[in-house]
Amino acid sequence: MNDSVFPLALFALTSTITPGGATTLATTSGVQFGFRRSIPLMAGISAGLAALASVAGAGLSGLLLAAPGLQLAMKIIGTAYLLWLAWKIGRSGPPHRDIHMAIPLGFVGGAGLLWVNPKAWAMASGAAASFAALSVHPVQQAVLLGATFGLAAAVSLSIWCVAGLAFARLLRTKRHWHAANAILGGLLAASVIPMWLA
Repeated sequence: MNDSVFPLALFALTSTITPGGATTLATTSGVQFGFRRSIPLMAGISAGLAALASVAGAGLSGLLLAAPGLQLAMKIIGTAYLLWLAWKIGRSGPPHRDIHMAIPLGFVGGAGLLWVNPKAWAMASGAAASFAALSVHPVQQAVLLGATFGLAAAVSLSIWCVAGLAFARLLRTKRHWHAANAILGGLLAASVIPMWLA
């Protein structure tokens, strides 16, 4: 390691704690299902980002940057997936009474979200390029980026999920739940806009 990893850790934490699709899902899961039942989703998102950052650190993100058609396909798939989730969330009501969101999105769904998210690819690729001086060996760089982003995502998503728990305590009636879920679904749908502006 040539330099301190503190700037990388700060970059990863800042990147993962800012609002977006993954943080909105963690908040929504906290609202609907509580922290414990949201752990598989948060673990999946964290593992997906860790794997993505590892791939970027190993140098494979260059393939994505060199293939505009692949980038477009990922944007389309990612947008469709997030809009489908937003629709499900927006239509849901109070927990345990709703057939549309009866179980939380699990590990695989969380991990898969990151692989079709161009914002996550851009974040991981940017980190790989910006912090390349931390290691001269691609495998070491991959492990460093993966561990840093995975841990940062776990911390950030936990904070958002706990915020969802606090938010859920304010929801007293079925009408409150429908309104809150409609807002969260709308925020998740809006999170696709930056994908198309990049």
